[in-house]
Amino acid sequence: MFKKLYDQAIRWSRHRHATKYLATLSFAESSFFPVPPDVMLAPMVLAQQSRALRLASITTIASVLGGMLGYAIGFFAFDLIQPWLEGTHYWPKYQLAEQWFKDWGFWAIFVAGFSPIPYKVFTIAAGALSMMFVPFVLASFVGRGMRFFLVAGLLAWGGERFEAKLRQYMDVIGWAVVVLIIIGVAVYKFINP
Repeated sequence: MFKKLYDQAIRWSRHRHATKYLATLSFAESSFFPVPPDVMLAPMVLAQQSRALRLASITTIASVLGGMLGYAIGFFAFDLIQPWLEGTHYWPKYQLAEQWFKDWGFWAIFVAGFSPIPYKVFTIAAGALSMMFVPFVLASFVGRGMRFFLVAGLLAWGGERFEAKLRQYMDVIGWAVVVLIIIGVAVYKFINP
């Protein structure tokens, strides 16, 4: 299933309305869709390296708007989606998101926005747990923006050869960043109890 979705995203990236598809995919991924926008952002940046910053901006803004929808789903309709969520592989991730919010608050959404962790789970959890909306939006902009501008910037700088290496190690890089942030937060909490 995911391979077909991925292949479709690649086809969309070559279409004349690719920018609209990128925005739609970015929006949908932040609240309910399983394919990350990186799969369209990467080939689009490689094809149009001079537009890398514009494409990263579109991806970030649409993703944060989709995150706001995820927040609204969690805030207003969590009781409706909870039975479905419990029956999917997302439930353990949702429970992890709840724990992260209890432990780290604002930083949980920042980490989820930047890392390969399913951001949509955290947007829904933020709404269900009534996280303050403005910090949620700010953390989303920073986390998602850092991720998409990093991807677009590196691909524009390194070209196609770099994209192949980045794709090969994307999960390792993402999890390494998550571990570093968790260690940083733990050290901060240890120093400032």
